[in-house]
Amino acid sequence: MSRENVEIVRNMYGAFVTGEWERTSELLDPEVEFHGTVGGLEEGRVSRGIEEIRQSFDVDDLEAWDERRFEAEEFVDAGDRVVVLQREYRRGKGSGVELEVETAAVVEVRDGRVVRIQGYMERAAALEAARKT
Repeated sequence: MSRENVEIVRNMYGAFVTGEWERTSELLDPEVEFHGTVGGLEEGRVSRGIEEIRQSFDVDDLEAWDERRFEAEEFVDAGDRVVVLQREYRRGKGSGVELEVETAAVVEVRDGRVVRIQGYMERAAALEAARKT
């Protein structure tokens, strides 16, 4: 089942980062939770459901950034969870400040759909969190 989970997450990630919301929603549970990045500005924030996540990602986040890209570097199988090791690129709106960081996300899959996404500023923290039950 875990290999299947990696494929589900790989497909969801590809659709999510390109803004293909119809395709993304097919892979997300209707009650999916998107938790703000641990160690990031949005830590503690929780978006529930596809529309809240879309609002947070497409509208709220883009108010601060002219450009934002996520590139998956590796998908790590952790059973019911998949750790996505990624690189983020951002350019500040107005300031033009450019940012490139290595981050991660722990994505939990249940019954063939993504039920929870938690971002991490530190990859080691994400890998550790994925090992815990």
